[in-house]
Amino acid sequence: MKLKLLPLSTAILLAMQSQVALAQNQNTDTDENAEVSGTAKQSDSMETITVSGKYSVGRTLDTATGLGLTLQETPQSVSILTYERMQDQSITTILEAVNNAVGVSSEETDNVRNSFYSRGFRVDSYQIDGVPTSWSLGGDSGETVADTAIYERIEFVRGATGLLTGVGDPSASINLVRKHADSRELTGYVDVATGSWSKQRLTADVSTGLNQDGSVRGRFITRILKGDSFVDFYEDDKKVFYGVIEGDISDSTTISAGISYQHSDPKGTIWGSIPTFFSDGTHTDWDISKTTATDWNRWETKNTNYFASLDHNFDNGWKLIANYNKIQYDKDTRLLYVYGSLDKETGTGLNAQRYRSDGASSQDSYDIQLKGDFTLFNQLHDFVVGALYSDQEADTFTQLPIGGDMSGGYDRVDVGNFYNWQGLEQPEWEDERVQSQNIATKQRGYYAATRLSATDNLKFILGGRLATWERTGFDWSGNVDFGNDDEFIPYAGALYDITPEHRVYASYTEIFKPQNSRDANGDFLEPLVGKSSEIGLKSRFLDDRLHTTFALFSIKQDNLAQLDTDFVGTPDQMSAYYAAQGTESKGFEIEMVGQPVEGWNLTLGYSQFEAQDADDNDINTDIPTKQLKFFSTYQFVDSIPELTIGGGFNWQNESYSTGTNPAGQADRFTQDAYVLANLMARYAFSDELNVQLNIANLTDEEYYTQVGQFSSFRYGTPRNFTVSLNWKF
Repeated sequence: MKLKLLPLSTAILLAMQSQVALAQNQNTDTDENAEVSGTAKQSDSMETITVSGKYSVGRTLDTATGLGLTLQETPQSVSILTYERMQDQSITTILEAVNNAVGVSSEETDNVRNSFYSRGFRVDSYQIDGVPTSWSLGGDSGETVADTAIYERIEFVRGATGLLTGVGDPSASINLVRKHADSRELTGYVDVATGSWSKQRLTADVSTGLNQDGSVRGRFITRILKGDSFVDFYEDDKKVFYGVIEGDISDSTTISAGISYQHSDPKGTIWGSIPTFFSDGTHTDWDISKTTATDWNRWETKNTNYFASLDHNFDNGWKLIANYNKIQYDKDTRLLYVYGSLDKETGTGLNAQRYRSDGASSQDSYDIQLKGDFTLFNQLHDFVVGALYSDQEADTFTQLPIGGDMSGGYDRVDVGNFYNWQGLEQPEWEDERVQSQNIATKQRGYYAATRLSATDNLKFILGGRLATWERTGFDWSGNVDFGNDDEFIPYAGALYDITPEHRVYASYTEIFKPQNSRDANGDFLEPLVGKSSEIGLKSRFLDDRLHTTFALFSIKQDNLAQLDTDFVGTPDQMSAYYAAQGTESKGFEIEMVGQPVEGWNLTLGYSQFEAQDADDNDINTDIPTKQLKFFSTYQFVDSIPELTIGGGFNWQNESYSTGTNPAGQADRFTQDAYVLANLMARYAFSDELNVQLNIANLTDEEYYTQVGQFSSFRYGTPRNFTVSLNWKF
């Protein structure tokens, strides 16, 4: 089904010529280091919201609909981690942000690769400043552990977001919002931190005007991190650089251009995880420092992002936004993959594949968007139209060890007694580089949406996207050729104001998502198809100091990829999946965020779902179905204003995977329900200088961060601390 959209050039012409009412420009961003407190300026068609507290935002968001709506006006569940929240809790990676956001969870594959989930399904939709972007396959170029120093906030829109992200992903979309060069005066901070396992971290963030009137502004951010780990051999080594220049060409036109660079070169990286079972079917019990890596293992990644944007406000209040992004990923690995049947008495039976590779992927994306207001039937309405084109090329080359045993079709080395594991000697590598992956991914989309005001209290949002997503080439498991052209993804929403403080909403969209998962025969699964709907209540209390959301959701889809735990993996195809039919996920989410009283900032959220296939079998059981996340800080404003204390906890229920153990018996690998507690305290010696202490996993809980592979698992991080000294200027 195809949708004929208004040509973008015609829409721009109409915007320039129409005589609709003038709309106020959106306010400029506030300094991320300052507490947000004030009124967000919106267009006449949007409500005025007073935002108080460090964990709330009053800015408009484009992540869900592109219409530039506030959180209260968006007919979906949206959670935001502000820069202040991440600073208070010492959150420094995308993985840590996901683990502390409401309604989302993670599963670690190894030191670099991680999978994110929401409402029972995997998250594969990502945006940078609202522009969809493709991560490397499996996130093996370090995207999930990228540093958060360059981001002003991270937005999590739960539910399908195919209107803007290109494919109808039923779980959520994660939008990384960069920091802007928004200061005309010299300002910034320097932060020095140390902590457990010899952690050393230096961060600097400087903004300033570059000419006399500040119409040209610049911002530079850097972070350098080094440290050991609770895992044997592992060491961190990360460098982050970010620079952006913004200029006001006129009162109505702003351009910006910049570059971000993240280089991670960890040592002793693990590929896969540690064994779950002995050959007799009994469960292993390792020290949390146990690893299958060696001291020469590497998983070096580089991420370079060049970007430019133009933002123009027409005299009638309409806005034109154009963006260009070029993202370059590079990786260089030297790894071991350990597999086999481990004898309980002797510690023997395991083999290792030695692996060396290098690869690169490059993505160019262009998007343009026009939005504005129009008057019809004495009501003011909103409209947006946009287009996106993205092209990504990815290549990987491998090198074989000299003199390796290739009798099984790939390198094989006897590990010996794994109880006494000290790693293996690094081999000499063949000079010949064999291309093992060549993938091209193309994405094209055209979308339009409108918010229609039936009355002052009742509004409808209607929209759709014509999406094309294709991937071709080859990889380790064979030829790759899947995707679809011109798939129409509809979107509909409605919002009704019961009172000025309470708003009910409903939204509906369809799911269409090509899949990269293969079955036991090496064939790609058919695309995900289905429907996603949500109803909820958004409320404000205490003169806008406290915002709450309650949401009920239902997701129905076919062809959901489920891990085939009976499949015996090889380095050529380590896992296989089957397509579950009639899958349905139902659940609810509750979130509270704000500043109930002066000095007290809090965020609290609970999420719960039940996901089953057509035969009432639970699916994706390796991720939690219930989560409770809480974090709060309190500044003693009246008695000791220099002191801020805080803390929180993350609780999740039981998760598990099932399969056949090495003894041929049906088995279940379970992670019991657990809670991770954390504390923080900050003391300000002056307005410019403060010291902060963070303690994570306060009770030293032992837990797994991955149970889904069944035959292997990973331990979570034990109790650790960070002490930082921050100087603002």
